[in-house]
Amino acid sequence: METAAHGSWPSPVDAALAAAHDGRPEYPGAVGDELWWTAPRPAEGGRRALVRRRADGTEETALPAPWNVRSRVVEYGGRPWAAADRPEGGPLVVFCHFPDQRLYAYEPDAGPGAEPRPLTPVSAVGGGLRWADPVVHPDRGEVWCVLEEFTGPAPTDVRRVPAAVPLDGSAAGDRTAVRELTAERHRFVTGPRLSPDGTRAVWIGWDHPRMPWDGTEVLLAEVASDGTFRDARTVAGGPAESIPQADWDAAGRLLLVSDRTGWWNLYRAAVGADGALSEPVALCPRPEEFGGPLWKIGHGWFAPLDSGLVAVVHGVGTTALGVLDPERGDLVDAVGPWTEWAPALAVHGTRVTGVAAGPYGSHELVELDTRTGRARVVGAAHTDAVDPAYYPEPRLRTFTGPGGREVHAQVYPPRHPAFTGPAGELPPYVIRVHGGPTGHAPLVLDLEIAYFTSRGIGVAEVNYGGSTGYGREYRERLRERWGVVDVEDCAAVATALAAEGTADPARLAVRGGSAGGWTAAASLVGTDVYACGTIVYPVLDPRGWATGETHDFESRYLDGLIGPVDRFPDRYKERAPVEHVDRITAPFLLLQGLDDVICPPAQAERLLARAAGRGVPHAYLAFEGEGHGFRGADALTRALEAELSLYVKVFGLDRTDAPDLEYRT
Repeated sequence: METAAHGSWPSPVDAALAAAHDGRPEYPGAVGDELWWTAPRPAEGGRRALVRRRADGTEETALPAPWNVRSRVVEYGGRPWAAADRPEGGPLVVFCHFPDQRLYAYEPDAGPGAEPRPLTPVSAVGGGLRWADPVVHPDRGEVWCVLEEFTGPAPTDVRRVPAAVPLDGSAAGDRTAVRELTAERHRFVTGPRLSPDGTRAVWIGWDHPRMPWDGTEVLLAEVASDGTFRDARTVAGGPAESIPQADWDAAGRLLLVSDRTGWWNLYRAAVGADGALSEPVALCPRPEEFGGPLWKIGHGWFAPLDSGLVAVVHGVGTTALGVLDPERGDLVDAVGPWTEWAPALAVHGTRVTGVAAGPYGSHELVELDTRTGRARVVGAAHTDAVDPAYYPEPRLRTFTGPGGREVHAQVYPPRHPAFTGPAGELPPYVIRVHGGPTGHAPLVLDLEIAYFTSRGIGVAEVNYGGSTGYGREYRERLRERWGVVDVEDCAAVATALAAEGTADPARLAVRGGSAGGWTAAASLVGTDVYACGTIVYPVLDPRGWATGETHDFESRYLDGLIGPVDRFPDRYKERAPVEHVDRITAPFLLLQGLDDVICPPAQAERLLARAAGRGVPHAYLAFEGEGHGFRGADALTRALEAELSLYVKVFGLDRTDAPDLEYRT
């Protein structure tokens, strides 16, 4: 083992390698005996490809470039595809194409020259027509989904409704051929799910200023023979009860996830002949999460099987895939190295497929046979791009924050198979802040983290108060305290690592994107803990963000995170990093996508204008064609190398593989 200064170690994990492995498979679906899903393609401009795994196990890309299977509903998107298996003609696939947001139908086995055909029109109004969470009903000749329709130029000039789109293409040039399924109106909706006997439909709705993790309603309607919804009514949920998923079991009973006890648990209720719901019964009451934040329309944490069993994603902090027997309350988990399961499950007979990852493996498609209990990888299998000895080894920690509150974190010390730091030298550490802020840093292999730890730089991911995975009380800690609790919790982890002799107190950095970018900027404004910071597509001016500078989905988010802007204008000003640039004394790097409509470049440019001439070194990289979350290989590579370059400069690291940045003062 060689000795070299922390941060100077050579590493095969370069930025291009990390970029090539960015993203994960999403939205698996069973199509007959085949499995389909979407997959990232960083080298192809960041598009999402549709991948098909045939019954013999071979994988192929179902749609070549430039087809990009991704929805923009609520900007974060949602489930963008669905399919029906037709024994006489192969699969019929319906998908949303990202550039024009139209729905297309595709018959991949129709023969040579088969091309997707449009099902929906293009609208020139505002953000146009968008679609998500589709379900194909070939017997009805329709696909049911969520329609998001812009009615004017402002990002809040928008309406959403469950809708039916004809599969014959008659709506491709005629908006009036789209059938709106209900007159019941909510600002936000999920796609409707049809009962096994075809007589009822259920969906979820909510309205401003609530976010879906605050409170939602479950709506139930009768489905007439002509497909129209009748007598829609709210049967569950409310302003203080979050229900992120509702669906039917094989017997026609309603399954739903609710946090009415403070934890998202799974419930079941019978639907009477009059449409009334019986009192929901908890099927496996535990202080665990069987659900999560509904950031994308179509996320699902449970999937019923024909046998009556229910596949569930559940856990505290980390998640597992389990099979629940609702009659006995027994829950058996899949055995394997996976510590994080995505809220997307596909069921085919007795088999359940999900997307899972662990500390030493990237996201892959895993199938659980509920008869045998055997779990196996069936798609997008993880392969080691480098020797796993370069992967970080996580340590799950619980730190003490202000007032004795618990703060959860994953700590990744420097790790290299051939190098160690000099005796007595403490390594620099980067405190990584997840976005959301109603989100979570998962315990999974991340080559961006390995990029730093394999060079001798430690990383700590903080699941600060407000994070999901630990119950409603934990995530409610941030209510009206954003910019306070998150900053305090991250600082508590950083100072504890320094005090215990794990990290060099003079070489601490903070890094975050989106809401994490807000926390990183607010940390540089409000504390002297960090020597530098990396701020990525951030919120910097909450007043501007709350008055027209973001999209509709989050336009009232700050009502809960800070308070209504008209009632607490001083609070908005006091917490805004852009208002207190004079308090920033540490160098920083600002990274921004120029096509970002969630955290627009105007906020970053406002901060830069106010930082000019203050003598604090800072660098700015803006990426054309990138939105909220970098997807292209070039942007991902340049952003990661720039972050390392900042640490080389500030921490005094001996490296030559980081590009020089142009600093302003």
